[in-house]
Amino acid sequence: MKNLILLLVTIFTLQLGYSQARVQVIHNSADAAAEVVDVYLNDDLALDDFTFRTATEFIDFPADVEVVIGIAPPNSTGSGDAIATFPVTLADGETYVVVADGIVSPTGYDPAPSFGLEVYAMGREAATVGTNTDVLVHHGSTDAPTVDVVETGAGAGTIVDDLAYTDFQGYLELPTADYVLEIRDETGTVGVAAFGAPLGTLNLEGVALVVVASGFLNPANNSDGPAFGLWVALPSGGDLIELPAAALGVNDFNANQFALYPNPVSEILTLQNANAGMFNVAVIDMQGRVIMTQENINAEANINVSTLANGIYNVRITEGNQSTTKRFIKQ
Repeated sequence: MKNLILLLVTIFTLQLGYSQARVQVIHNSADAAAEVVDVYLNDDLALDDFTFRTATEFIDFPADVEVVIGIAPPNSTGSGDAIATFPVTLADGETYVVVADGIVSPTGYDPAPSFGLEVYAMGREAATVGTNTDVLVHHGSTDAPTVDVVETGAGAGTIVDDLAYTDFQGYLELPTADYVLEIRDETGTVGVAAFGAPLGTLNLEGVALVVVASGFLNPANNSDGPAFGLWVALPSGGDLIELPAAALGVNDFNANQFALYPNPVSEILTLQNANAGMFNVAVIDMQGRVIMTQENINAEANINVSTLANGIYNVRITEGNQSTTKRFIKQ
């Protein structure tokens, strides 16, 4: 992290005569225009060239007094160059996690929620129990729907429910082990992505960390920006750690019996049931919206997707009381 010493010196200067809080800042804005930024506290340069998917360590910050955080382009010459400012007043003795999310650019991103700082006021620098790993989850992906997180490796089940963009899920106090996390839509039936969380392999016993949903589910609609993933910020700061992708198997009762082609597709998407049974389908976009449905299909469905915008979609297949999902690309 560049100029962290400068950050500490600046904060030490600001906090003279004031109480103090503890703060970690995580850069999670996937907009190319904000890939590298300068950060000002009032008129003082605090972070020079603060880079996407990096974090500060926990540092002292003046409390019980308003401080204006300014975000400016790299190589800025002063706080007057800031493209966004955020006045904050933190409480004495509290610990905070601050995540920068959102979009700066006026075009090229869909959806494009404004750049902002999301503040969690009950941060931790270590796990509350030495044999656990405490995990704070933050939804910072601008084009991802409201999601559930279901742990399937150890059988913990739903550990995060209905987490919307910019939300935090309070700390999960997990035994330090290796987990598999499935990201699903808020119904819990449509898979978005899956990731390994090797807390044990990474020797994270006793650590409190932050997991952020980062990047775009549909980079093609977002200036070909970084792809969606889960990334970990450690209390010591530095580069975020990417969690590895894992196999997605949401209610996968027999997904291989269904063949979906062509993929990518431009006009007619064919879905065949090898068992020739009756089934229903729903085409769902990456925001979790149902775009089209077909019901009571006997063996084969031919779905006209020519009117859909280019991008990635899920097909939810329901047979009786069981369901599974497959993914296709419209081009």
